[in-house]
Amino acid sequence: MDAVSTPGIHTDLLHNSSGPGTIREECVRSETSAGGVVYRQGQTGIEVALGEQCDRLTAAHTLRLPKGRPESGESLEQTALREVAEETGLAARIVAPLGSVAYVYADARSRVDKKVHFFLMELASTEVKPTDGELERVAWVDIDEAEQRLSFDTERQVLARARKELAKQ
Repeated sequence: MDAVSTPGIHTDLLHNSSGPGTIREECVRSETSAGGVVYRQGQTGIEVALGEQCDRLTAAHTLRLPKGRPESGESLEQTALREVAEETGLAARIVAPLGSVAYVYADARSRVDKKVHFFLMELASTEVKPTDGELERVAWVDIDEAEQRLSFDTERQVLARARKELAKQ
């Protein structure tokens, strides 16, 4: 079988018997998630909550924004608030939508076309009690440093949008 060459995904995970350069329809799925840029006023300026996660495929540690998939009947806003609470233990309130980002990745079975909707969120409680164990650690990071430290370009774009939204306030 030939590996499919698709930019931005692990091509060794996708095999194709239909010929090189094509992806069988059953090997592609769409996924929607929602998450948040949670901020607070720190001693030296705005800080945002970043989570550290170990990638299941590569074992690399990544710094990222909290996000996840909706449960049945949830709105994107409800999903974002729940995922932030579950992954970081932070209670937050939505201040503004930040739009969405789209990217492609591969899991063991298929190519995934993913769209993530983000919201700017203000910290509502200082108590931290992560519940799902998905993130190894959560830290408050200065917004300037966070933009440099985030592991993914799409999330750096979201953080830039958050910075613009915060400048309006």
